[in-house]
Amino acid sequence: MAHLPRRTHSILLILSIQICFSTIFAVFGSVFQEEFSEELLLKPLPDRKVLAHFHFETTAPPLSTSHGRHHHLFPKAIAQLVRKFHVKEMELSFTQGRWNYDRWGGFDPISSSNAKPPGVELWAVFDVPKDQVDASWKNLTHTLSGLFCASINFLESSTTYSAHEWGFHPSSGGLRYGTLPREAVCTENLTPWLKLLPCRDKAGLSALLDRPSIYRGFYHSQRLHLTSSEFHSSGVESGIVLEQALTVVLQHNSHKMSKTFSSETKLQPSWSLSSIFGRKVTGRCVLAKTSNVYLQLERGLVTELENLQKDNMITGPDHVGSGGLKDNPGFELSVRPEKIFNEVNSLHRKSSSVLYEYSIERYSVFEPFDLGLTWKFPVVWSCPQAPLHSSRFLMGSGNQRGTIAISFISTGLEEGFLSANIGEESCKLQADIFQVVPWYIKVYYHTLRVFVDGQPEAITNVVEKMHVSPSEDKVSPGVMELVLKFPCAVKSAALTLEFDKGFLHIDEYPPDANQGFDIPSAVIIFPNFQTSMHYLEDNSSNKSPMLSKFQEKSPVLSYTEVLLVPLTTPDFSMPYNVITITCTVFALYFGSLLNVLRRRVGEEERILKNSASKKAGRLPQLLSRLSAKLRGKEWEPPQSPSTSSSFISSKLILKVLIVAGVAVFWQYYSE
Repeated sequence: MAHLPRRTHSILLILSIQICFSTIFAVFGSVFQEEFSEELLLKPLPDRKVLAHFHFETTAPPLSTSHGRHHHLFPKAIAQLVRKFHVKEMELSFTQGRWNYDRWGGFDPISSSNAKPPGVELWAVFDVPKDQVDASWKNLTHTLSGLFCASINFLESSTTYSAHEWGFHPSSGGLRYGTLPREAVCTENLTPWLKLLPCRDKAGLSALLDRPSIYRGFYHSQRLHLTSSEFHSSGVESGIVLEQALTVVLQHNSHKMSKTFSSETKLQPSWSLSSIFGRKVTGRCVLAKTSNVYLQLERGLVTELENLQKDNMITGPDHVGSGGLKDNPGFELSVRPEKIFNEVNSLHRKSSSVLYEYSIERYSVFEPFDLGLTWKFPVVWSCPQAPLHSSRFLMGSGNQRGTIAISFISTGLEEGFLSANIGEESCKLQADIFQVVPWYIKVYYHTLRVFVDGQPEAITNVVEKMHVSPSEDKVSPGVMELVLKFPCAVKSAALTLEFDKGFLHIDEYPPDANQGFDIPSAVIIFPNFQTSMHYLEDNSSNKSPMLSKFQEKSPVLSYTEVLLVPLTTPDFSMPYNVITITCTVFALYFGSLLNVLRRRVGEEERILKNSASKKAGRLPQLLSRLSAKLRGKEWEPPQSPSTSSSFISSKLILKVLIVAGVAVFWQYYSE
């Protein structure tokens, strides 16, 4: 009984400590907690296709404020990867197909941030000393290769990745960049990507990701981008932000005939979520903080709809951006939107894009969400383009040398728009080029030539800054970074570089060497043109992570084509032929040698004589023995010629006669 007050005191002390900690976590739990959001953006395209952009964002608090290394929503594999390799920023993309900048646009956040080159692209920034960056890069590639079931580990070789100075991404020397243009993208890469989501593909917007529908599309790109402030020297800590984006270009395969109008333009195909994905949204992911679907109408489409509305002389409040959707002359929506946003500060003064918002919280299995758009009249519009349309191709023939050419064609932006972005005093159009070339393509950078509007131009008049890192055989690729300044009134421009084709060891050729070797896509950046869309005011309390991402100012960026270079390949069948002939010669030689060594000639002759004597009759033998006795000589068996030799000689004579007869007959018939 004497120990009871002391025990009670200790129990009360423990309870008070637990209450204090629970109060602290209750107060700060709302500030430092893991969050997840899912969003989908749908956008009709001018070439009768539909763009679907899925955006998932997961945030984790800093390690100092989180509950140890345990996570509720954030994928543990990504958190371990960031902390083990000290990754400050990383982006990984798997892409199938090529983004069509002419028809799908090149001057918006989606085309600049989510339009990626074919294959695999990986870049990462490490917060480690410079002598440890390469080791961290190799370990990271192996980890990602096992995590996403891909051949990313091929990027560990120094011949496949490069370090940049200033052409691609601003960094302090800890950036590494690598691509695999020929990497095939399939569902084995999508499944691990979906496993990083809290609800995977079982609930929410990710349930729309039907594999056959996605890989049947014209373009498919899955991207993973993460930023970490775990190792920042500044006092601001935002933790780890994981952004997963999936961009798909699909087309509704309708068997109905499209209506043709007097202008010989076909009506845009009507579509819905169930028609392009084969599924409906049966509710949101219960772990998601926000779950929204957006329908975006581009500036050009809004302008055409306004013109169509004026032509039909529809007056009143039934504007494209207002609530009168059912009476709109251009299209009809199956579900009325909850909110409608107009682009706030559009750089295009003529029109601004419109955004319709749908919340998925009130939908369920009994009332699924199936957004559909039905066109009433044909509408023709174009997507906003980058200042210059870039293209890359090869010139020359043969397996010895060639030329790489990069061409720029003006997209027809008005002078006022250029002046608003660049400045009226010195109107120059800046274009940055970043290009990585494999080591077996030996580029002669001194052969750089520049053409402006079809006329040769001095390099000093166009090239403002240049950084070149020549390739080293079987060690590192070649890197070229250029800053070009073109006149604002330029119509076309071109750059050419000559190169020689190297020779590889027979072990360095891939299995499909005769197909050719790939040169990764070049990156074209227009730093003076920013892609940003503001749909919400700055003081808005309910900001969407995807719309907040659209508000960030990022330069217009595009990728060129992947070049296919044929190299001199050896005759891969020669080793097989040599092995076959050698084995045949050895078989014949050793077979004949063993036959000669093991043959017994005397025994064979005795066996032949005995067989011949047995075949002879008894009476001739008795007569020969009797005559031998009468003459007083020893009897010897008769040596008759071998039947086989006589048979062979008769066959040989017969063959000769037949051949001679055929020859005589052929000679007679031919005459």
